[in-house]
Amino acid sequence: MRNEIISEEGIVFLLLARNVGAILKKMEETLHREKPPRLTALRGLQMEEQGDPFKILIGTILSARSRDENTARVVNRLFAVYGTPEALSNADISDIKKIIHSIGFYNVKAARIKQVAKEIAGRFAGKVPADIDRLLELPGVGRKTANCVLVYAFDKPAIPVDVHVHRISNRLGLVDTKTPEQTEQELLQIVDKRLWTKVNDTFVMYGQNICLPIRPNCPACGLKKTCRYYSRSSSSS
Repeated sequence: MRNEIISEEGIVFLLLARNVGAILKKMEETLHREKPPRLTALRGLQMEEQGDPFKILIGTILSARSRDENTARVVNRLFAVYGTPEALSNADISDIKKIIHSIGFYNVKAARIKQVAKEIAGRFAGKVPADIDRLLELPGVGRKTANCVLVYAFDKPAIPVDVHVHRISNRLGLVDTKTPEQTEQELLQIVDKRLWTKVNDTFVMYGQNICLPIRPNCPACGLKKTCRYYSRSSSSS
């Protein structure tokens, strides 16, 4: 723990941080009360594909800056044609682009998933590695993508930090960070390891339905009494 004087507000947030399980439970209760949530793209892919590591890896790459509904459609179309690393690695790049053209940054992503498929098919003998260091060796795969594969494909404890996890963690006061990488490191310190696999899915659903980037639905939020963002915005209004 940092050696510093903690304000009364800070003590509340520190106690809250120590009970992330309660936060996750409040989020789930709020979601089901306000708007029964649909599955996130990765959770849906996990269930549909029985956790196929290759499909979850490619789906995670395609999901960046894309709506979940669109990601799910594109991923299903892609795997209906190219269902294995070998097939995708040998595909014509123009054909891949045609299939995924409705995804944001499809030109870059088409090249990326073909490169990744080639690495998996050749270097890793068709098997996606279940180790973060090996995953990070894949072309263009960063910590968020690697952690998503660990969680959704292998059910290994990790905390994938995307824009939703980063935003909500800072709003609640769980962390005070500038980058997703910093947020991941802070959350790893304060979240019980048994809960790591739940953080991304729950926070993403909350970020899509309640704690929106712009005009969050604070009145509906079950965490507003202990939320730093709500406390500050209420006092300034």
